[in-house]
Parts: sequence; C-alpha cells; structure tokens
Amino acid sequence: MSDLDKIGTDTADLAQFRHTTVLLDETVAMVLGVQNLQDVPKNSVCGVFVDATFGRGGHSRLLLEYLADDAILVVFDKDPQAIANAQALAQTDNRVRIIHDSFATLQDSLRTLGIDQVDGLLADLGVSSPQLDDGSRGFSFMRDGAVDMRMDTTRGQTVGEWLSVVDVDTLADVLFEYGEERHSRKIARAIKAMENYNSTLELAEVIKQAHPAWQKGKHPATQSFQAMRIFINNELFDVDDFLTQSLAVLKAGGHLAVISFHSLEDRRIKQFLNNHSKGRWEGDEKLLIAPKRAKYFGKPSRVAPSDDEIKHNPRARSAYLRGAKRSDVAFE
Repeated sequence: MSDLDKIGTDTADLAQFRHTTVLLDETVAMVLGVQNLQDVPKNSVCGVFVDATFGRGGHSRLLLEYLADDAILVVFDKDPQAIANAQALAQTDNRVRIIHDSFATLQDSLRTLGIDQVDGLLADLGVSSPQLDDGSRGFSFMRDGAVDMRMDTTRGQTVGEWLSVVDVDTLADVLFEYGEERHSRKIARAIKAMENYNSTLELAEVIKQAHPAWQKGKHPATQSFQAMRIFINNELFDVDDFLTQSLAVLKAGGHLAVISFHSLEDRRIKQFLNNHSKGRWEGDEKLLIAPKRAKYFGKPSRVAPSDDEIKHNPRARSAYLRGAKRSDVAFE
C-alpha cells in the first residue's frame, strides 16, 4: 500500500493538523482580477483556473465559491496528503481536476487534460503548517521525526539519505546558497560528523551547538533546515520553471498571483514580474544595444498581510503576495 493509499484510508490523518490559509481573500481577489471579493457575485465566474499548490485547499475552496458551475479548477500538489484532501473535495465538486505532481510540470500536465490556456493561476509557495506540525515529515526542528523533508513522500531521496553521502563542501554550499547561512562551513562539518541522520531533533541540536551566533527569537537551525528542504525538493528551480510557463499558459487578461515566504523566492517573483512588465530585464541597461522585449504583464502589485492577520496567524508575518495581469501579447 502506498503512502497515498494509507493516508486516503484514514481521514483522521487529514484532520489532526490544522492549517490557516495566508492572504486568503487577497489571493482569490487577485487571481479573479478584482480589488474586493464583494464585487464578484458567487457562482458567476466562468473559465479555467489553476491552484498550483493545493495544500489543504483553503484558496481553492474559496475560489470555487465564485466559479460558475461550468468552470474548471485544476489543482496541483506533490504532497500525497494534500492530494488526498483534493480527492475528497473532487468527490463533492465535479469542477475539480487533480494533478499529483510539481507545478514545474504545469504546461505538460494541463495538456494531458486537454487544456492549453487558463484564466487565472495562483500558487502559495513553501511548506504548509500541517507539514511543519507533523514531526514524521521531518520538516520541523521542534518535533522529532525521520530526517525526510520530501514534499512528495512517494518518490525521491530523503534529506537523511542525502546527508549520508554528500561531501562537506557541497553541503556547506547548499546551506549558504539556499539558507543564506553565513556559518555554513562550520555547520556542515558538524553535520557530517554525526553517526546517523535518524532524528530531526538530534540534527537540530548539532546545528545549534555548531552555530556561533544565534539571532534573537530565531532557532539557530532555521536557515539550515530551510536550505536542505529547498534543495531536496528542487524548490527554486521549480519556481523558475513555473513562472516561465505561466507566460504561455495564461490567457490575455488572465491573472497570476503568487505567495512567497522567504527572500529567495520573493526575489525571483519580483524580478520575473518586473522584467516582463517593463519589457526591460535587469542588466539590460549595461548592454550597448538592449534587445527589444515584450511586455507580457501589466503593472505588478504587492500585498502584505495585515497586522490583524499576523496577530491571529504568526506564520503569515513573512508572506508577500505578488501578481499581475497577463498582457495581450502572444508568447512565442
């Protein structure tokens, strides 16, 4: 029996971990192209929409309230638990289509459904609260579990397996590049001195002891755990692929909305939208003759959580929502 089958047979597994959706109304409004959801009648919006990171379905469920009966919502996720949630939703709503894969497969996966272009596209990047709160997934340095950290537990190498074979220099590079960890060399040496990688709490403690300078209010293993998770799941390259494919997939007049939680992702999204809305890429000003570039998006927008949202959901404090409207320019 696969991980997905086991999860799907026990609804208690799905209910024990709670998730508060970040920037819920703002994201759904942005993907529908409105300032306020009150401006949109329920069950009125036609077309094809994509939730590229279904998670526990918060954005999808609210979006479905506004979609017409003949609309389609395609949901993607790598996590088998998220797919089990999506399957439960699809059993009660025939507008839902499910892709168990990374959003980096966006264009090809949509084509398998006979879909070439969509009217709206949203993504909520990073790790979800249920993934963090379930120690067995290995994402948390506060709860013990296997050193796994895979978004998709049905395939691929775990972080523990990778740590057992990676060399110190490569590990240090990963910690520095994906976690922006200034003390990556010292931490990498300490990690590689461990006898095994069977416990997230033991790994976090080794990082803590090796870290020479703790930031107040921040666990010293935060950046290292982030780096290993991003690396093992290929997250930044997937984001780049997803953004590039959004140009071809979005119809003219369609909207892109993406939530990020750390600077590595946010920087990519900001630069992507700026490049393709200005028709001028970063670095073009240094060229003697700058190439002529299309303006694939209108002016980008950026939304941060309100103080009230952060008060009720502290995990929202680092979130940013960015998006833009697809221009009437053909993508080659």
